[in-house]
Amino acid sequence: MAIYVFRMPDLGEGTVSAEMMQWHVKAGDVVREDQIIADVMTDKAAIEIPAPVAGRVVRTQGEPGEMIAVGSELISFETDADAPATAHGAPEPASRPASATPTAPAASAAPAAAAAVPAGRVMASPATRRRAKEAGIDLQSVAGSGPGGRVTRADFEAAAATGVPPAVASHGAGRAAAGPARREGTTEVKIIGLRRVIAQRMSEAKRNIPHFAYVEEVDVTELEALRVHLNEAAPEGAQSLTMLPFLGLALARVLPAFPQCNALHDAERNVVVQHAALHLGIAAQTPDGLKVPVVRHAEALSLRGLAAAIRDVSDRARRNKSPREELSGSTITITSLGRLGGIASTPVINAPEVAIIGVNKAVERPVVHGGAIAIRRMMNLSSSFDHRFVDGFDAASMIQALKALLEHPATIFMHPED
Repeated sequence: MAIYVFRMPDLGEGTVSAEMMQWHVKAGDVVREDQIIADVMTDKAAIEIPAPVAGRVVRTQGEPGEMIAVGSELISFETDADAPATAHGAPEPASRPASATPTAPAASAAPAAAAAVPAGRVMASPATRRRAKEAGIDLQSVAGSGPGGRVTRADFEAAAATGVPPAVASHGAGRAAAGPARREGTTEVKIIGLRRVIAQRMSEAKRNIPHFAYVEEVDVTELEALRVHLNEAAPEGAQSLTMLPFLGLALARVLPAFPQCNALHDAERNVVVQHAALHLGIAAQTPDGLKVPVVRHAEALSLRGLAAAIRDVSDRARRNKSPREELSGSTITITSLGRLGGIASTPVINAPEVAIIGVNKAVERPVVHGGAIAIRRMMNLSSSFDHRFVDGFDAASMIQALKALLEHPATIFMHPED
């Protein structure tokens, strides 16, 4: 028998440390090789760490929320003497981790056994646990197909589709309805993982960027009619168009006249880098928090091509499948809460960008149109600009140009010289 020390692997892209999000094993547990033992978080992505060897866990290092340096001891295993002595390759979310080093043999130990899930414990990622809690599903009743019986997202979704016993099914069974009761107690939620990164970046953006907000009302009646017509005329099985690809195309049309809005602030070099290309950030709410995947060269895509790209990057972000390069490099961001969009908002700039376009919900209401009262579909654009680099006049002019295209949607598809 030997003690096998596994160290925090090099996760690439200059990462020098990673945040411990959750341990899936503890001292005394017996694990299989490749069984998921922990979730860690870098500034780029959440990564699952699989066991490099089979054996019994001797000790773990790092509590949730603690930063662990690359090369530091992460976990030790008691394993067979012939356990592999070479380092493994650096991990991606579904690959094997790196940097494992054997030490001197242990004086005495029980033989390594087949992996077993501790009694009463269900192996699942934090996101899957959260989805199950929100859906009221007891993960104990879901069969896991992952390593060591781990419940994967696919397992959860299959169970949710077929119906499994809810987590609260047995609570209060047969009881008479009770009247209002006082609630007591508090719950402490650690600010770790993606939530920590979001909090840090939001604080830095609001502290360092003087936000200038501009809200404009847009009549999207004609745009909505065009959207409905194109969806009805689409081939069977085609994905429905939302407002976002129209807005993205319109943005691609107006930004060449307002290059100061499609730019990044490089604080180290004290320059503003204006981009000809539109690398469109799409703020997407995910089970793990807000992410901004990027559609590269949105200006070169057709309407349905942009719609498909927005859908694809947003879906990968929600499933935590985005490659690292897809979560950075946007030049301007669109953020929308859909039906929850409210009347107006003050979106926070996605630094180092200098502008963000917020989409509020579209509603029908009476307005003066053509000298008479008419029912029109109205929507507000709530946008924020970095006032250090974008003057109020330029910001307002850009939104007015965007408004003109959206209110006359045929012009979105016309060439500039037409």
